[in-house]
Order: sequence, then structure tokens, then C-alpha cells
Amino acid sequence: MSFIEDIYKAGVVGAGGAGFPTHIKYKANATHLMINAAECEPLLFTDQYNMENYADDIISAISLAKSEINAYKATIGIKSKYIKSISALQNSIKKQNADVDICSFDSYYPAGDEQSIINEITGEALPAGKIPLDMKIIVSNVSTMKNIYDATRNIPVTEKCITVTGEVVCPSIITVPIGTSIKECINLSGGSSIEDYDVIIGGPMMGKLLLKENIDTTFVTKTTGGIIILPKDHKLITRRKQSIEHIKNQASSACIQCTFCTELCPRYLKGHPLKPHKIMKAFGFGDITNENLKQANLCCECGICELYSCPMGLSPRMVNAHVKIELRKNNIPRENYITDEIHNMLIYRKIPTSRLISKIDIEKYYKIHDFNILKSDTDTVTIMLSQHIGKVPTPVVNVGDTVKKGDVIADLSIDDMGAIIHASIDGKVTEITNKDITIKKVI
Repeated sequence: MSFIEDIYKAGVVGAGGAGFPTHIKYKANATHLMINAAECEPLLFTDQYNMENYADDIISAISLAKSEINAYKATIGIKSKYIKSISALQNSIKKQNADVDICSFDSYYPAGDEQSIINEITGEALPAGKIPLDMKIIVSNVSTMKNIYDATRNIPVTEKCITVTGEVVCPSIITVPIGTSIKECINLSGGSSIEDYDVIIGGPMMGKLLLKENIDTTFVTKTTGGIIILPKDHKLITRRKQSIEHIKNQASSACIQCTFCTELCPRYLKGHPLKPHKIMKAFGFGDITNENLKQANLCCECGICELYSCPMGLSPRMVNAHVKIELRKNNIPRENYITDEIHNMLIYRKIPTSRLISKIDIEKYYKIHDFNILKSDTDTVTIMLSQHIGKVPTPVVNVGDTVKKGDVIADLSIDDMGAIIHASIDGKVTEITNKDITIKKVI
């Protein structure tokens, strides 16, 4: 099979974000392949683990991908403080005589945003409303490259490497079958160290809230990167529990239009016409037709505005996320945005990770670096059909079927914007719904 067919058959999606189908991304020519190895969210160490342990696989996959898209250059963007990861990658590059560069930079947030990666490597800014391919660039997460390497050896995506940290007995890097419950992942790491907690799935800045009562009915997907257990009264938990009505009332009554959210916004600093303070004012008035609200489409939802910048404790990120949905519901089209020059204060307004960690009160968890490395099977998996951007695959198995790990259980065409789903354990299909497929080991 071809490189694209291998990736398609393996069900590879972007491992570091929303899960863009990788075989679709690589159906293009680009001049520059960029690998995001910044792992910018505090508390997450999964990409670093993969680089330190699978550097040969990653560099091999980068070389293959570079050739496939006819790129003349491949560059890994990584924080300079990841000394062990850089050393492992450099050794592999030398061993394979690979034409791959490494661009290192300071530790700041959000260094892993693809626009930040492009800016660090090229010194340029991706125009507002555009995608990297518009600049003849393809950006992939470093852990995605590990999955691409496996795909070229006919190994599908059936497992996920995850950081489990926070209020947990044994902070761990775990590798579990896709479809493993979040509760089982926490138990694998020794369980929670406190009784009253909730969970953030992903990183502390952009991750999604998961209530404790739902951990046994929520399952690992191809894009799950972190499981962070925090006290119910932690600011990162309580902020996420606010209703949109409460947020709107805050915006209308407490926003002082100080512009701090705008002045520190990574997209604004790169010349994008995104001014969160203006969106907050318009949102407070409740007029969805206000022109300023269209700026929300440019927001990457990094969370700097609400968790770092705002002196009033407001939630511009959550407002932007809500406004994007409302704009789509009301069929309000995107604009042809005009990009300004990169702000001359950009280099001075990058948020140091160390300062961010203190601001969002996670210092006590960040100091734990001696992670256990755990791998576990499970007796039951519930595999979500929708784990990624795009079309949901169609189940091709029936209740009662016996499957092997790696068997296709939900399929779609290679031309579809979506990804194949595979069985992650040997067992019998016990339930199929419009959302998921459950497989149990046969004892």
C-alpha cells in the first residue's frame, strides 16, 4: 500500500488536538513539514515520553512524510528545556542521516499552537483565517508521527499514551487500549488522593471538564492526552462550571474594558484582528449580529485571556467558544479578515510557563516529574465512533461477533474526512449504539 493508504488503514488522526484525519492532511504538497514537539500545556508529559523512547520511529516517519508531500525542509519545533527529548532526536537524526532540523525556543504558553510553531520557525505569521497549507506548510504533532511510523508497519491506532496527574496517588504515564474508562485510568495510577474531586481531560488551560460522577462512563479516545484530577473547589474546575448566562451577566456588568485580554492574546499579537475585549462588550449587549462578534472565529481558545490576563476573573475564552457556535447556528459567514503586521511587543508578551503555573495554582502538581510508566490491558472497552473531526465511521460488526485487537469495527472511505476505528482488545462485541461499540474479553 501507499503511504496515504497505510495511514488511512491504521486510522491515524492528529494526536495533539482535535484529531484531524491524517491521511487527508497528507493528501497535499507542501514546501515545509513542521513537527509540533512543544507540548505547551503545563502538566502534560506524553510527547516528551514518546520522544525519549521512540525517537528513531519519529524521525523515520518525519523523513517518510517529508518525501510524501515533496517538502524541501522538515523542522521540529521544541522547547529548549526538553533536553532529553532533544538529545534523543538529535541522536536519531545522526543515526539515520536524516534531513531534519530542530528549532528550539523558550518555554512559554501557548508555544504548541500551530501558529506559534510557524512563527518560531519562520519568523512569519499565518494570515488570519488561513490554514498552514495556505503557506505551503503542514504541521503535525510529534506523537502523530509515532502513529504514522506504526501505520507503515500495518499497526493500527488501538492504544493511547496518557499523562495522569494532579491529585492522584501515583502520577503516571499510562498506555491503555482506546475505550478504557477514565475511572480505570485513574485506578491504574493508584486512584485519587482526595475524595471530592473532578477531572480535566486534556491540559489545564484548554482541557474539558469531566465531573467525578461521569468518570466510569467516559472513555479514552485517540485524542485523549491528559487526565488531571483536581479538587472540586480548584479555580480550574469552578471556572468551567459557570453557566453561559452567568458569564454573560459578568460580561455586561463587570468587564472594565481594560484591554488586557487583547494585549496578551497570541493571535492579536500576530496581527490578527481579534480583540477579546470588544467581543466581551458586544456579547454583554446580547446582539449576535454585532460585527465585533465575528472576531471570535479567530480565537484558538488557549485561555490566556481568562486564566491569566483578566483582572476581573471573567471568561473571554468561554465567551468566544460560545459565540462561535452561535455564529454557525445563525448562518453568519466568516469574514475575509485583514492581517496586520506582527505586533512589536510579541516577544515581550509571551507568557512564561513558570509564571502561568503559579497563576493557575498548579505548582504543587508540576513539581512531580518522577512519573511511573505503566501499561495495562482491560477486560472491557467502549470505543466511541466519533473521536475526531469529520465524518463518523459506520460500524461493520454486529453484537455477538468475536474480534481481535486491530480488526476494523467501524469503516469509511479513504476519500472521507474521518478515520477508521479498530478493536483495541480481543473479545466479543456486546453492544452497539449510534455513539459507540462495546467489546468484552471472553474468559
